[in-house]
Amino acid sequence: MAEERYNRKNPAVKRILQEVKEMQANPSDDFMSLPLEENIFEWQFAIRGPGDTEFEGGIYHGRIQLPADYPFKPPSFMLLTPNGRFETNTKICLSISNYHPEHWQPSWSVRTALVALIAFMPTSPNGALGSVDYPKEERRTLAIKSREAPPKYGSPERQKLIDEIHQYILSKATVAPKPNPQECNKTLSTESEAQSQVEPEEAVTAVEERSIATTDTIADDQIIEEAAEAANTAATVSPTAGALATVEVTAKASGSGDQAMVRRAAQKPVDDRLFTWAAVGLTIAIVVLLLKKFIRSSGYGAGFMDES
Repeated sequence: MAEERYNRKNPAVKRILQEVKEMQANPSDDFMSLPLEENIFEWQFAIRGPGDTEFEGGIYHGRIQLPADYPFKPPSFMLLTPNGRFETNTKICLSISNYHPEHWQPSWSVRTALVALIAFMPTSPNGALGSVDYPKEERRTLAIKSREAPPKYGSPERQKLIDEIHQYILSKATVAPKPNPQECNKTLSTESEAQSQVEPEEAVTAVEERSIATTDTIADDQIIEEAAEAANTAATVSPTAGALATVEVTAKASGSGDQAMVRRAAQKPVDDRLFTWAAVGLTIAIVVLLLKKFIRSSGYGAGFMDES
């Protein structure tokens, strides 16, 4: 690939070149994707139909277009092989595509997207753009036919890459093709978090909910910390004020529906108030001792005893 054509300091170019090396170093039996030599922002790919579905045994080719500010914005996808689930030569609507940029995370990659696309295949289209809903029998027929030859598309360079990818997938499909659970778990979890399932309907949910969950956790923790600080301040004024503030913290956590948050919220102000009251009690004890010492040294104590 003519990498010298591109500015390696460009974040998008740097990221794409890293993904190319990773894809070549760690190939999958379930998919393959590589960019065009003349344009690294355009990738050709092929996925293998998920096992135990009407797509099993199929080889489905497609095209990925990466935006200029990738990975901060999502790619677009187009299927080239008739499959009965997605329209061909049409950009399809997925939660990992440019139709839903609000769900995309920069930590995801072409590999992540292809794993998710395999999971999307057996799901209900629900009228999404670029989706079709053929009968299972017709989808099985198309899956068998898809193995015969790759689709014809684009320039000779594109076609050469499509043919090479097709042969690679065929070479890995000597047994009944099935999605690789370890691959799905590894890529959909991202670098720092783990998702638990790779079943078709659940893998999509894992992709969609990730960024929302991360944002909500940060927001919830901020709410708890701010409210807890207010509760601690109130506790130094009076036990009643502190107790009411604690109830407010717990109510805020309860509103999120997260019971773990409720426990954290309720516990933090209580622990801090115990420390506060212990400090207040110690201060009072010191004051009393100093007062007694002062009374004894001044003689007021003796006079008081005499009068009584």
